[in-house]
Amino acid sequence: MLGGVTIDTINIVLAALFLLVIIYIGAQVILKPIKLISKVIINSVIGLVLLMLVNYGAARFGFVLPVNIITILVAGFLGIPGILLLICFQLLLK
Repeated sequence: MLGGVTIDTINIVLAALFLLVIIYIGAQVILKPIKLISKVIINSVIGLVLLMLVNYGAARFGFVLPVNIITILVAGFLGIPGILLLICFQLLLK
């Protein structure tokens, strides 16, 4: 006995702390991919909206950006610079 604390009490406290660490690590392993996937989906939706706005405004000039998974992801990840990059690529291909 160390000052009124038995070895069994110390073992229970250490086991509880070990269990909390394992639960924390398990939660991180499960939640990180979910956060990443949700961020990719949100950015893709924003990219789609940006592409639609550009296509709506540029249709008057006969300019259209194709809407596919690649252009949506580029616009979603890069935002406005991604849209400008897609516009430049489209102008180079014409």
